Order: sequence, then structure tokens, then C-alpha cells
Amino acid sequence: MREHDNETSDDVDNGVLERTDNLETTGIGIVEGATAQIDLALPPLSDDDDDYVDDEDVATTTMSTDQGDLTAQETTPEEPAPVEEPAADGSPAEVTEDVVDAEVVPPTTTAVSTQTGTTRRAAHHAVATDKHALERVRGARIDGEPLQSRRLDQLGADRESPDLLTADRLIDRARVAPSEPEGLWQRLVYTATGRRVVLADNPRVRARKELGRRIAAPLVGGAKFVPVLSRKGGVGKTSVTTLLGMALADAREDRVIAIDANPDRGTLAERIERSSGKTVRDLVRSRAEVHGFNDLSALVARDETRLDILASDADPHLSEAFSDRDYHDVAAIAAHYYSIVLTDSGTGIVHSVMDATLELADQLLIVAGRSVDEAKLASETLSWLESNGYADLARDAVVVLNTSRPGASLIRPSELEAHFRSRVRAVVTIPYDSHIATGGPITFRDLDPATRLAARELAAVVVEGLRAAGTVR
Repeated sequence: MREHDNETSDDVDNGVLERTDNLETTGIGIVEGATAQIDLALPPLSDDDDDYVDDEDVATTTMSTDQGDLTAQETTPEEPAPVEEPAADGSPAEVTEDVVDAEVVPPTTTAVSTQTGTTRRAAHHAVATDKHALERVRGARIDGEPLQSRRLDQLGADRESPDLLTADRLIDRARVAPSEPEGLWQRLVYTATGRRVVLADNPRVRARKELGRRIAAPLVGGAKFVPVLSRKGGVGKTSVTTLLGMALADAREDRVIAIDANPDRGTLAERIERSSGKTVRDLVRSRAEVHGFNDLSALVARDETRLDILASDADPHLSEAFSDRDYHDVAAIAAHYYSIVLTDSGTGIVHSVMDATLELADQLLIVAGRSVDEAKLASETLSWLESNGYADLARDAVVVLNTSRPGASLIRPSELEAHFRSRVRAVVTIPYDSHIATGGPITFRDLDPATRLAARELAAVVVEGLRAAGTVR
């Protein structure tokens, strides 16, 4: 027999337990034939407790022991609460605890009696389906307006929507450390003043940063297609495509890809140091298996500027089979994962892929050499476009005057530029660079500063043309 819990003993007053929430009774012991009677007075339930479930069934359990039968019987709550009687030896009757669910048991009285050789115990036990159901129901009943879902436009005028939490509003610009200045004098003052004084950038640095902002300007709409055309081989069409792609990929946050669509053994993939070993033909064969960018990444080669290149077939007999339909399939996949798609077209304007290339083009680049015949062929290309339904593309095109040979040219550059400016939107000149003239891989950071600047200027002009075309549409 366990001793009565101290906390329960404090609640006992003249045999009546005033608190029942912590009552535990595992049995009632009778000492020396004395009788101990205890009233358990539980708080009555109000009429509005609709969710209270009362188990009216009273279980009577009969147990056999060595001294007699233990019979559970119920007494009425109207009986007066008797006072606990002491045992025969003068010690109080010892009481042990059992678990009583005070929340669901109605007021009852448990009577305990003893006889010689026989101990009888009467207990009332009601079973509830959920021990804490009553507490939950009562706790859910709160005064005031009931809770309900509301639309954002039904909220009060003083409530803000999440889109008002912008960086411009929340970030304290005064506490943001400025970028480290460029230039020897600017760095010296910046370091000597404990990074508190930042002098303005010199004009050259400001121009370079402004050029970077022009290249990185966002584009509206889907992917933009920029084919690079030439009527004559050897003028540097593939080199210009590579330089443009590197300048775009180096300054922009989105993806840029250059596709070699030359049906006669293109060399675009040889202008970067890395190679994937895959070609446009592999993409055409496995286009149904491309379900994500990771699948496409296995087929392209990536430069350190993040320019992706899709090579053409090394075997000219296989590459001849690359048709306008194949180009449409490749372009559809590229447009799904890239923002700008450059196309290194084959020499001439009447080969098998040219119709599809011009059909998807958003802007054209026409490459011309700095010689009489090369310049004349480029101008004739513009005339062909104007007479074959592509007058808008010809008018908004960019002519690139590429210097592929070293030394001074006998051609007057001002006259050459003036002619093409009368026919197209912009003219950009690429200076001679020995790194490009070798025909090997191009590393953008190793180019001459003048070449990098010209490539970036070309990229800025192309982006501005794409943005203007997107605004008009």
C-alpha cells in the first residue's frame, strides 16, 4: 500500500477532498477493522456544455481475495459527507491514490466499509472518450468576433501587402559600405582615411562602368536570336561571334549561347579552350531526352566567361544534313534555357539553314573586312535582305568592320563607316589583335584592352537594339 501523496493530503479537510484535479486513488486501505469514508465533490457541469459526454454505465467489478469479495457499489450524492474515522490504534486511516478524470466524472460519493474477514470497497468509475475534450471545447469558446479567412483586399487600409517590403525601403544605404574605388590616387585617399573618403572615379573608370550597365540591361520577352552573317569567308565572322558572346556572358547575369550553324565544318568550338565533344547533331538526336538544363549542359562547352558553345559536326558530309528543320529544333531548346542565342551562320546567305536563321532573327550582325571587295559584299548583303522581305532587319542591323590583318590599311576608315551608317543602325570597328589572328582559342582577359573595349561596345549596341525591338513589339 502506497502512502498518500503530500499534495493530495493538503486538500483533505474533514474527509472531503476539495480539489480533484490531481487525485489519484489506487486503493483504500482499512486498518484494524475501522471504516473510512471519503466524499469526492466534483464541480457540476453547466447546461451549455453541449459537447460533454457522460457515460451513464457504471461498471461493477467483483474481485475474489483471501479475505472475501471486493464489490464496487454506488452511493447517492445526497448523502452527508461523513468524517474520516481514526483506526483502532488511534492512527488515521491510510489512503492511497488512483487516477480519477475530474473533467468527465459527475459528482459521486465513494463509500468504504469493512467487516470481520471481509473487505468491501465501492467505487464509481466513468469512462470518457477524450480526457481533455471538455477543456478544448471550453477553451475554444471565446468572446468576440469569430475567426474567419479574409482576402487581402478585405484587410484594413492601414495594413500593408508583402510587396511593399522592398530593398530600397528596408536597407539603410547610409550604412552600406561603398565599393572600393579604382585608380591609384583614389585608392590612396580611401586607405589613408580609414575607408571613409571615396573620391569620384576618373572618366575612364566611369565610362567602363557605364558600358557594363548598358550590356547588363534587362531584356523583355523571351530569348533573343542574333545571327552573324558574312558573304565572304576569312573576314573573321567566327571570331566576332566569339568576342560578342564573351562580352555578353561576362557582363550579364543570364545565360548566353553561341550555336555553330555552319553547314560546312564550322570552327566556333575551336575558339574556346574547353570542349564537350558533342555537336548540334547530338542535340538533334537526343532532343527528346533533354528535360532540364543539366541535360543540355552535357552537350555544350562553357568558356570561363560563362559563354556556352554548341559545336557543329567535324565531318562536312554529316554537317550538310543539318537542315532548317534541325535548326528550328535546336533553337527551340536553346530558347528555353538561354536569354540570348548567337548563331554563327555559314558563309553566304542562300545555304540550307539561312531561311530558318533569318526567320527567328531579332537582330542581325553583318561582318565586313576592311578591303574594297569585302566591304562591297557586305553592302550587297544588305541589298539582298532589303529585296527579299527583310528590310526591317537590314535597317536595324549592326555592321562590324573587323581588322583581320596587321598594319595600316589603304582603305579610308571614315569613308567606309560613313557608307554603312547610311544603311544600318550602328557600325563598330574591331581592331587587329594578335591573340585572335592565331586562329586558336581566345581568352577574353588576355586580349588587348582596345579589343576588349570594342567587343564590349559591340555587346552594348546589340543589347540596346534588342531592348528597342522589344519595346516596339
